[in-house]
Amino acid sequence: MEKKRSDARPASARAVSARAVSARAVSARPRDRGRATRRRLIEATARLCEERPGAEVSVAEIANAAGAFPNQVTYYFGSKDSLLVHAAFLGLLHDARRIERIGRQAPDAAAFRRNIARAVLAMPSLPSVARALATGVSKPELAPVVDRHLQLLFRQSERFVGQLVDSRGWGARRPLGVEVRTFWSTALGAVLLVRAGAHGTATDLDLAGALTIHGENGRG
Repeated sequence: MEKKRSDARPASARAVSARAVSARAVSARPRDRGRATRRRLIEATARLCEERPGAEVSVAEIANAAGAFPNQVTYYFGSKDSLLVHAAFLGLLHDARRIERIGRQAPDAAAFRRNIARAVLAMPSLPSVARALATGVSKPELAPVVDRHLQLLFRQSERFVGQLVDSRGWGARRPLGVEVRTFWSTALGAVLLVRAGAHGTATDLDLAGALTIHGENGRG
């Protein structure tokens, strides 16, 4: 029978090592709690903004909904505006996943363009995202946060469209990276125009025309 290997280090060295492992475990627990609190604050804010589109949400309301303290908003995000940006894009990414399910159900490329455009313009997260974009303009320190979320949206959308195009044998008249950026820029720009006071409805915008996805041999 193989003998159990013993630790040849001195007892003092083993004790130091054990304390180091214990210290790392203790320090990891606050980090885990911090990440959980941060996530709860973002999710609670996204939920409140969706329930009350366009309404002002206070720090106290956010903290209460997240089971947190008001000062944790500034501790984890620096400001309420920063938290609102994170929450707006979380809502947008959740909506985008729902849009993907709608896109997969389209029987052909023409229906895909039409259904995607209609669903995107009805997304509940769009007003909050428009506000986040405006915040990125008025507060340059938040522009990198907005950009990171936009790049994540673009990558997720490009991956989805690429998989769908490959599986269906469809094509696009421009690179997929350009395709998704053009589409989202058109959709978000339309919402910004409405928030700025421009009159009109969703039927005034040919968002489907911003997509060049087509069926085999350019049909559909």
